[in-house]
Amino acid sequence: MEKWILRNPKNDFEKMSRELGVSPLLCRIMVNRGITGPDSARSFLNPDMGALFDPRSMRDLEKGAAIIIDKIRLGKKIRIIGDYDVDGVVSTFILYTALERCGAKVDYAIPHRILDGYGINNTIIDKAREDLVDTIITCDNGISAGDQVKYARDAGITVVVTDHHEVPFIENENHERIHILPQADAVIDIKRPDCSYPFKLLCGAGVAFKFIQVLYEELDIPEAEYQDFYEFVAIATVCDVVDLTGENRIFVKKGLSMIGNTGNAGLKALMKQTGIWGKEIGVYHLGFIIGPCINASGRLDWAEKGLKLLLTREAEAAEKLAFELHQLNTERKNMTLAGVEETVAAIENSSLKEDKILVVYRPDVHESIAGIIAGKIREKYNVPAFIITDAETGVKGSGRSIEEYNMFEGLLECKELLTRFGGHPMAAGLSLERENLDLLRKRLNESAALTEEDLIPKVYIDARILLSHITIKLAEELALLEPYGKGNAKPLFAEKEITVSRAALLGSGRNVLKLRLEAAPGRHIDCIYFGSAADFDEYIAGKYGAVELEKLYKGIAEGIKLDIIFNIDINEYNGNRSVQLVMQHYR
Repeated sequence: MEKWILRNPKNDFEKMSRELGVSPLLCRIMVNRGITGPDSARSFLNPDMGALFDPRSMRDLEKGAAIIIDKIRLGKKIRIIGDYDVDGVVSTFILYTALERCGAKVDYAIPHRILDGYGINNTIIDKAREDLVDTIITCDNGISAGDQVKYARDAGITVVVTDHHEVPFIENENHERIHILPQADAVIDIKRPDCSYPFKLLCGAGVAFKFIQVLYEELDIPEAEYQDFYEFVAIATVCDVVDLTGENRIFVKKGLSMIGNTGNAGLKALMKQTGIWGKEIGVYHLGFIIGPCINASGRLDWAEKGLKLLLTREAEAAEKLAFELHQLNTERKNMTLAGVEETVAAIENSSLKEDKILVVYRPDVHESIAGIIAGKIREKYNVPAFIITDAETGVKGSGRSIEEYNMFEGLLECKELLTRFGGHPMAAGLSLERENLDLLRKRLNESAALTEEDLIPKVYIDARILLSHITIKLAEELALLEPYGKGNAKPLFAEKEITVSRAALLGSGRNVLKLRLEAAPGRHIDCIYFGSAADFDEYIAGKYGAVELEKLYKGIAEGIKLDIIFNIDINEYNGNRSVQLVMQHYR
């Protein structure tokens, strides 16, 4: 059973409303997201490219740009080392396209997820040396590759790191953290403790974009040319699940305004293949349609296929690659569905379900989808979850966490059991010997300070609102808060004791529930629900009886009341627009 929590921020919403010219309700929602002052609120409501920070304040960025410009002028061979996820692919695309425009002798390499693992490695460095590469520039990786960077530099290769991940550290006897930077020729990472760049939540593509901004400025390439990358930074920002606040919000808003008319042949072909070309593109399309298709090549094939899609200029080649990526993503979805079902069965039929930290060994799971399955298991049980599978040496896996548990810190306490690990508070990857797996599970659970209260799912409500106050005008005003995503969730509203007078099942599979709610005497408002209609029916029948459930579907129910949590949307049908609720939770 989840716990419903109404946010109760302190602020003078009436004054804020007058200053901004928006409703007090909109002001309340912004304050719920930490946007309290009028200036920050205006910036949030009107994201402006002019509000982007000066990239030159990023530590080592000018130094790194100067190195690359020098190598371009000397005709030295430069190789970009990216990563196999969407952020890594897009970062590589941005750097490669920009460096080629600057006249560089440049190519790229993206590690194979299974054969190479994450980030730059000695094999990739050896290949670069064989190919007479002078300079390596990393993107979306490199900050934790101290040994590999030293290996490259010892081989005479210049190394520029661009990354956005946490800087590795050790703790001294006083438990003070000493951060360890790779000894590259330039290390550009917003998470460096000595980096004064004011916004610390950029994805890897955001850092790469900032780098090429300075590169273009130094080489007198028109500003309009680097603006072509906004739509790609938007894709990477959404898919890397960084907070859609500050600069990220600006990038995504601008990118969404451009992507519907993209001039990129590969992106256009992918949008046509997935059936979204010609539609208004939103965050959902980036995160759940475009991104997963690009990601699928890095999961089940080689991420270079996704990169080639973005780089191709030929429509026929783009269509072929888009088809292949779409097919790979369909295969990935089927594998994930089967993997989740098998993992749930394994948990339910074992003592694992008693654990506060789930460490589930599934040797047959394809390692590329371990993280996706971990996320689904975390959602189902509301506990941190690791999915571990067999690797070429030992076992490896991915974890996804809940807000109350810092997964990276948890692994840090067990680091002597691991051969490799890294990540964030909410997600992590790890490798270890098979014989240490049970001990890892035991240690993680013993060291976790999670309480029963921590493990109760919590739903945070932005405001309680009378249904009679919900209008099309309010729904239109809420659109000012878009785009929604991590750090700026779609607002949730709630009301108690709502009378439900009718229910119906919609959709080709009759799996969408539509309810008619009484908003005021003589006025109704429609509400749809995409959750389990069968569970809803069981709940109503259990509380009000089977006869009342039957009457509900006939539109003659009496006395059925619910508390509900919902979003407010606009339904457009045959040119008509009406306000509509989307139910997320009920009781």
